[in-house]
Amino acid sequence: MLILGMDNGTTYTSTWESIKKHQTPSWFKKAKFGIYAHWGPYSVPAAGPNVTWYPYWMYREPSPQFDYHCKNYGHPSKFGYKDFIPMFKAEKFDAEEWADIYSKSGAKFAGPVAEHHDGFPMWNCSDTEWCASKMGPKRDVVGELAEAIRAQGMKYMVAMHHAENWYFFPHWNKEFDTSKKEYEDLYGELHNLDNLSNQAVYPDHWGRKTESQDKPSKAFHDRWLNRLKEVVNNYRPDYVWFDFGIRYIHEKYKKDFLSFYYNKEKDWNSEVVVSYKWHDLPPGSGLLDLELGGESELTHYDWITDTTVHDGSAWAYMKGSKYKSTTDLVHYLIDNVSKNGYMLLNVGPKPNGIIPEEEQNLLKGIGKWLEVNGEAIFDTESWDQYGEGPTKMKEAGPFSDLRAKLKYTGSDFRFTTNANNLYATSLGWPNKEFTIESMDKLFDGEILSVELLGSKEKINWKHNRDGLHITRPDNLPCEHAFSFKITRKDDL
Repeated sequence: MLILGMDNGTTYTSTWESIKKHQTPSWFKKAKFGIYAHWGPYSVPAAGPNVTWYPYWMYREPSPQFDYHCKNYGHPSKFGYKDFIPMFKAEKFDAEEWADIYSKSGAKFAGPVAEHHDGFPMWNCSDTEWCASKMGPKRDVVGELAEAIRAQGMKYMVAMHHAENWYFFPHWNKEFDTSKKEYEDLYGELHNLDNLSNQAVYPDHWGRKTESQDKPSKAFHDRWLNRLKEVVNNYRPDYVWFDFGIRYIHEKYKKDFLSFYYNKEKDWNSEVVVSYKWHDLPPGSGLLDLELGGESELTHYDWITDTTVHDGSAWAYMKGSKYKSTTDLVHYLIDNVSKNGYMLLNVGPKPNGIIPEEEQNLLKGIGKWLEVNGEAIFDTESWDQYGEGPTKMKEAGPFSDLRAKLKYTGSDFRFTTNANNLYATSLGWPNKEFTIESMDKLFDGEILSVELLGSKEKINWKHNRDGLHITRPDNLPCEHAFSFKITRKDDL
């Protein structure tokens, strides 16, 4: 069977010229929305401000995590990060339950963080005993989720952060277990042993240059590549998502992996996708990811945002966490899709494997909205402009969501299109009578009908050179945002 939109006969070589021929899969362009989960030994202390960085900061004084660790577990020279692993039991983890929750949210692809910066793989890793199948949960989390998520009809993804393990732990501090040879499989190859300061040598997430003591070794590179190949060969992910850190991987290894993975399309007779951040890969070699951000305008290239249910930058379960609202997340998805983007949403399960009730409710809310309005999101394309209205993004790019929180109104619209249908989604309940001014570009007599998704009430409308004038119904068909379906003729 030939997958529509894909050349199953393409063979990729380990050159950027060849790799850049790869295109975003057709299934991904239709899917728009996915979910992943940050879950690991760092979920046990569950202390912020950024939980997934707890292993980094618990060894560095002064920091909130260092203080928290000393108060609750003792000095890190006595209780190291490795000592959380036996506490990470995952006794209530149910992959089928997770997959069911994800499916009911409307997500079309989902998966786990397969390995975070902490060097603890969540699969049955062949090169170490320090992994979830042999310690802690003693379960192949990546494998169980692959089976359960695909059983729900979703595509499967894995997030890989392991390039950052090289910089993550302070090997130079002799009082910590991070400097001990016997724990090298977890904390990474010992290096920077003459650095006696506690100053961070980790490359800055926000793109600012910082001095690093040395580049990753060949052994580290080989392990980085081999773990990727093992995950791909054993679990056949449809999507491999890269975090920061691969900028410091030698480009030969990056090219070797991308050509290896893209060639799986021919082997598997399916389409795959890779995403990356900043300029860690050359443009065109994968899909650009904008962490906690987005684009302010419609773009010629497609892109994805990874954001989290937490209100802030917490990426895993955190005690006392505050959350975004369902409205915030629905608006995020709508705005991204209108600008040629996609959304990957993070959840943070508890160390026992239960997804917190607050997070489940947020996912249910998104799913309820998509049950009514999904046709304005899935299988759509961006129009020739993303929208109209008074609320504008003042900043764009990675982390822009942390700097400016937008509150949309009923006068803010976002556009998508599918075949002869144009969708105008208002990010609030509009006035009883309103005008979508951008519709002035449509030709006289081009509009056949206007309806409000989820409503059976007749819509009164009029189209002229000023735009599309609509009288909305009195009753709301849903919450959060409202999609007007405009059906057009296919010719003049």
